[in-house]
Amino acid sequence: MTLTDTGSSIAGRARSIDHRWLALGVIGTAQLMIVLDASIVTIALPHAQESLHISNSDRQWVQTAYTLTFGGLLLLGGRVADYFGRKRTFLIGLLGFASASALGGMAQSPGWLFGARALQGGIAALLAPAVLSLITTTFTGAKDRAKAFAVYGAISGTGGAIGLIAGGVLTEYLSWRWTLFVNVPIAIAVFFAAIPLLHESRAEGDRRYDLVGAALATVGLALLVYGFSNASTHSWTAPVTVGCITVAVVLLAGFVLWELYGAANPLLPMRIVLDRNRGGAYLSFFLATLGMFAVFLFLTYYMQLVHGWTPLKSGFAFLPFPLGVITSATIASRTLPRLGPRPLALGGFLVASAGMFWLTQLQVDSGYLTHLAPSMLLISLGMGQVFVSMSSTALIGVPQHDAGVASAMVNTMQQVGGSLGVAFLNTIATTATATYAAAHVLATPGESMTHGFTKAFAFSTAVMLIAALVVGLLIRAGRSDVAPAGGNEPETEAVLAPAVG
Repeated sequence: MTLTDTGSSIAGRARSIDHRWLALGVIGTAQLMIVLDASIVTIALPHAQESLHISNSDRQWVQTAYTLTFGGLLLLGGRVADYFGRKRTFLIGLLGFASASALGGMAQSPGWLFGARALQGGIAALLAPAVLSLITTTFTGAKDRAKAFAVYGAISGTGGAIGLIAGGVLTEYLSWRWTLFVNVPIAIAVFFAAIPLLHESRAEGDRRYDLVGAALATVGLALLVYGFSNASTHSWTAPVTVGCITVAVVLLAGFVLWELYGAANPLLPMRIVLDRNRGGAYLSFFLATLGMFAVFLFLTYYMQLVHGWTPLKSGFAFLPFPLGVITSATIASRTLPRLGPRPLALGGFLVASAGMFWLTQLQVDSGYLTHLAPSMLLISLGMGQVFVSMSSTALIGVPQHDAGVASAMVNTMQQVGGSLGVAFLNTIATTATATYAAAHVLATPGESMTHGFTKAFAFSTAVMLIAALVVGLLIRAGRSDVAPAGGNEPETEAVLAPAVG
């Protein structure tokens, strides 16, 4: 090989690497848009409720409509990405998300807004699996994949807090409608940037859709999310709650049996879930989001109703969370190929448990710098380790044919875990608040409310400890599973794109 050939090869390699990292920037921006959209409306909700005359009993549908379709359609969205093409699905999803967001921003009635949010969630179910599977197929080398998952983990872990901050700013200075309109320019910009940067890839072989499995999974998950959401606003014994959860369990059990014994080309091959490492990763994602929703949900109410802070001040009070996750995820990306995922996730859950336990000591007059900020920082430092290590573990050994549906399982566990978390924690908090108020007649509303929040945080602490136990018992992936021997990245894998689109 001549010196000129060598120079050309090095230059070509540099261009390819730069191309992949630019592609990651595009993919990451789309992921941020998806994640923050679940929380950006939270702080704006009182203003939207007043503007559209939404009743107190119906206001939860602004959030529930999104999570309902998102969680229910994720598995199907993963298969669509696999078979139809990940890049193509990504691009279509971006335009659809922009359209649904614009529709929601223009809402003139409660039903209009609820419908737009449901449409957003359904399209996000197409977009989210395409995002994660594009990372998997673009970054094939272990070191670069760890870095890419660090970016993904940081975005997934900080998106909720960033959404609260952005929602406070937009609501304070513009209008609640801009918490939806803001997605339009972002989605359009990402769309045009993605066309030259992303490569197409899709599953090879049998691409027949498992329609029976899709129907069972979609309806089952949707009813499960709806049942638990209904429990948080009504009761666990309400006929609608019991009926939805019962039917959901039957349908999801039928889905598992169909995938095992009936489907010729399963929507969710059980080998993906039953693998010890991947199953442990999915379960840990479920538990992480189930427990972590307490931070965003109850601290938002604590800041605004107990301390009387404005939406803007409350939003910026969450800054330690994204800062902690970004710092932790950056460290995890460097240590993952050396230590493996198990010690990172185990340590992460234990650190997060310590931060959550700190919140169980919350008082009406607790200080921000002495209590709220350090506890949030501990939780976020732990979660950064968890998201990076478990995102990588959830996709270990998954063939490209199943990349989309395996990615969808990560998002499905997060959505279902978050929905169940809201229901469980809200029920615990409201019951504890009412009990405390009845037993302490002279207590202020703020004292009763804070007592309820601390009981919910105690439950979250237990969930985080259970998640640590799950990681310790199930995760067996080591350094050799996330890094090649000697820690050197294969040169060809680090450079070659998965397919030409």
